[in-house]
Amino acid sequence: MARVTHPSNLELQALSVLWHEGPSTVSAVLETLPDGKDRAYTTVLSVLQSLERKKLVKRVRDGRAHVYEAAFSQDTIVRRAAHDFLTNAFGGRLGEAILALLSAGTLTPDEKTNIERELKRHKAMAAKKTAKKAAKKAPAKKAAAKKAAKKAPAKKAAAKKAPAKKAAKPAKKAAKKVAKKATKKAAKSAKKAAKKAAKKTVAKKAAKKAAKKAPAKKAAKKVAKKAAKKVAKKAAKSAKKAAPAKKAAKKAAKKAAK
Repeated sequence: MARVTHPSNLELQALSVLWHEGPSTVSAVLETLPDGKDRAYTTVLSVLQSLERKKLVKRVRDGRAHVYEAAFSQDTIVRRAAHDFLTNAFGGRLGEAILALLSAGTLTPDEKTNIERELKRHKAMAAKKTAKKAAKKAPAKKAAAKKAAKKAPAKKAAAKKAPAKKAAKPAKKAAKKVAKKATKKAAKSAKKAAKKAAKKTVAKKAAKKAAKKAPAKKAAKKVAKKAAKKVAKKAAKSAKKAAPAKKAAKKAAKKAAK
């Protein structure tokens, strides 16, 4: 439906007559305008012609008279006007607008009944809206609960693993310390073994050198023995040769002493 042109205040009064009284002539509208002011026939005629140009009323010829009928329902036209009035006069606060309207006049019993019925309907609609919203949110909540339920075992498993990881850290540190100590001991023992091996190799080399020198010593001893024997023999021979001379000298000495 095309956007309805907003009527003026006097045009709204003429429309209200048509909504409540039904199709009416210009004279009938003039007599029943809500504000009760004295107006000329031509003024009301121009108002109805303006509404016809705006396509808010339809004109039907009934003999000589022209009958005007509302083209749209009261709810269609008034809804927009009421919204504008609520926004412009009360800043959109519906409660204040209702209280202001109630203070403007006195309600008939039928009007009170209609208002109470409308308030009950309004409450029921609000309850339905909240129920629909809750129903829409319910699947999302169930899905979230399912996801949380699925994640719960994983969280528990992670929580169980967490102490194991914490316990594993000290064990790793202890293992590292033991490994370091073991490597240090192995390095020390390897150094000691290397030193011993080096000493043994030196001793072996010295033994080899001594073994090489031993035959030379033996040969030198043999040569020394041979030389000593030769000297002894020569000395013995010279002693034998000198023995008669010693005897003669002793005899001479004895004779001289006598």
